[in-house]
Amino acid sequence: MTIESIAQKVQQGERLDESDALALFLEPDLLAVGALANTVRERMHGDRTYFNRNMRIEVTNVCVASCLFCSFAKLEEGAPGAHTMKVEEAWRELEMRMDDPPSEVHIVNGLHPGLPFSYYEELLRGFKRIKPDVHMKCFTAVEIHFFAQHYKMTYAEVLTRLREAGLDSLPGGGAEIFHEDVRKRISHDKANADEYLEVHRVAHRLGLRTNATMLYGHIETFEHRVDHLMRLRKLQDETGGMQAFIPLAFHPDGNGMKNLPAPTAVDDLRTVAVSRLVLDNVPHIKAYWVSMTPKIAQLGLRFGADDIDGTIVHETIYHAAGSRSPQGLSYNELVRLIREAGRIPVERDTLYNVVREHPKSALPENAVKVRDRKAERHLLPVLP
Repeated sequence: MTIESIAQKVQQGERLDESDALALFLEPDLLAVGALANTVRERMHGDRTYFNRNMRIEVTNVCVASCLFCSFAKLEEGAPGAHTMKVEEAWRELEMRMDDPPSEVHIVNGLHPGLPFSYYEELLRGFKRIKPDVHMKCFTAVEIHFFAQHYKMTYAEVLTRLREAGLDSLPGGGAEIFHEDVRKRISHDKANADEYLEVHRVAHRLGLRTNATMLYGHIETFEHRVDHLMRLRKLQDETGGMQAFIPLAFHPDGNGMKNLPAPTAVDDLRTVAVSRLVLDNVPHIKAYWVSMTPKIAQLGLRFGADDIDGTIVHETIYHAAGSRSPQGLSYNELVRLIREAGRIPVERDTLYNVVREHPKSALPENAVKVRDRKAERHLLPVLP
């Protein structure tokens, strides 16, 4: 399969198959792959690029799973570095930000065997008491599966009770790589691919929107990535409930795969581009600045991504694995990143309703700074 024949399919709006997807991962001309993805991105969204005011909270890192790639989890309460917040401590994280409140609280945790299910229900209710209109995007499919097993409920029962307590949507984490050859090596003791997809299927049936992810750049092959994307596309054909896909770059520091190199910028951009081209039925592709760094995420907006995520405020999972990205970005920093990429910044809520659309900048901010410096050069001393 050649890039020319794939380009013809893309121009005609035809769906790409597995051989096309693999060819795109193997294509040496990265810019050609990126240009095709950008064509699709602009066909769907024009120059619009989405972001939101969100904050991350990890209420516990105690986890019964032993994923090789994880630098965040601790196997038991009381272990060095283990933490579990009281619900009041978690609520305080939002209370402290009510002068400039987020529209979304994003909660992802370890699989803690010692907490009652009521802990999670009370957690959600408390956030809604503080800010009734805050969107609670909480608990990965892996967590929902764990709750179902641990508390002896069905997925539907877990999701229904959490929704009644304030759950609004599910994040996409925990997908890792679906193929069994990889999954049994890197995350053998948590929800498998079928269980992950079934949680999302049930959530969609209940009217909950979800995201999905793929952890790339470790021991998987390109064939494994293609298999992963195709399984997500098939689920989306069935349910239509997935609103965004987030490629997550592997970070090696402090975990069981620390001897592996992290993916390169080329791999980051290629994975974003192929995701956009293959997942033709998923509305949004994120360039997640925490895993890619803000600079690579900014480039990703020209390689198929139409979303750069949000302010985040305080991320700990990737930073435990050595991420050098900041723990949060300000609203204005996100607007600047998007504008300098030549895109239109659009503040959204979690469900992609537009909150505010900013005008497209006629000139990138850095260029304005250079122009101003030139205008003021006569005020500076002459350097030897």
